[in-house]
Amino acid sequence: MASDRAGFFDRFGLSQTLKRWTRAMQAPALLQTGDLSALHREMHRARDRIDTLAARAQSELLTRATGSDGIDRPDQCDWAERAAPWRQKITPRGHIRPGSPHEIGGGVILFHDAMQADLTVRQDPAPPEIPGAAFGLVLEVYRFDGSFLSLVQDLPEEALKGLTLNHFIAVHLRVVREQPIEIYARLNVQHGPNQEQIVRQVEFRDGRGYAEFDLAYTKINEKRLEKAWLDLILEGPEMNRLAIWDMVLLRAPRADV
Repeated sequence: MASDRAGFFDRFGLSQTLKRWTRAMQAPALLQTGDLSALHREMHRARDRIDTLAARAQSELLTRATGSDGIDRPDQCDWAERAAPWRQKITPRGHIRPGSPHEIGGGVILFHDAMQADLTVRQDPAPPEIPGAAFGLVLEVYRFDGSFLSLVQDLPEEALKGLTLNHFIAVHLRVVREQPIEIYARLNVQHGPNQEQIVRQVEFRDGRGYAEFDLAYTKINEKRLEKAWLDLILEGPEMNRLAIWDMVLLRAPRADV
């Protein structure tokens, strides 16, 4: 088994790095402070990358075991992706009393308008009844004197390639709310110097949330698409706990009228 593991490390170029770290840490007292600090940072960066790759491997193994990634694709869906914090481990895992804006990890940024925001955000393993998602984001909000809290997720370049006014973009959610709360989704599309915004209230049924953005009713310039992002807006979140166990973004052509 040990030789198999060594062979695996050698194939991916990790063996020499591990040997170098092992030699250095056999006598850490002999290292200069600057060298030891640099080595420590290097190890942490490598651990973060390994954690991310391990989460992707876990997600792929889950898909192979179940035969599905858990994404409910509409007919002719030409792009779909589970947002990063729901499919890969983020570091750090938890955030206490975050300011605004505050990077959660995985491309998600938290915004709020509170002067006093007594809240926590953490990534937890998704429960087994949630198909496809490896993790979820759990928000616990206590004293909060603002009116909203939002999570902003950038859409990748793949979501914009070939995007036309004949498409719709949708967000699918799995959310458990301790207290009833209204959640809105806002799609933002930057095209040239202009920005289009579409706001929809998320409709829930049995913990499943859904919002759809029909681009046919917008003035988006298809030839000048630069960037798109989604705001998930929680209105009046004080004294509430929300577990967002999945978030999937997808697009598909509109059905012919």
